[in-house]
Amino acid sequence: MSAPPLAVFDRIISDRGSVYAVSGGAVADRAGIDARLAELKSVRRFAKATHNSWAARLGGEGLKADDGESGAGAIILRMLESEGLDDHLVVVTRWYGGKHLGGDRFRHVIGAVRHYLAHRPT
Repeated sequence: MSAPPLAVFDRIISDRGSVYAVSGGAVADRAGIDARLAELKSVRRFAKATHNSWAARLGGEGLKADDGESGAGAIILRMLESEGLDDHLVVVTRWYGGKHLGGDRFRHVIGAVRHYLAHRPT
């Protein structure tokens, strides 16, 4: 039996040309994380994104990757930890719009993860 598809919430935040999406789903191990990331990037729009930052907790252990969006993986991981959400992957995707967002990019990562946590399938 295969896992249900990733829950994807696209175009949830726009700021100065940058657009954000958030995705996630259950994972059991590192291979599951890699498979979920490949699933997301099989969609051309997500494969061409500037950043696909992610974090997951597997049995209480955190894994993360910024994908060039420095600090984003750590923010996602902290939010998963505070939520107590184990065996789950959350990916925040950004398409860069041509203008630097400075610290606002962290606010947008937090907003995207909050959106996912509030709307994810249970």
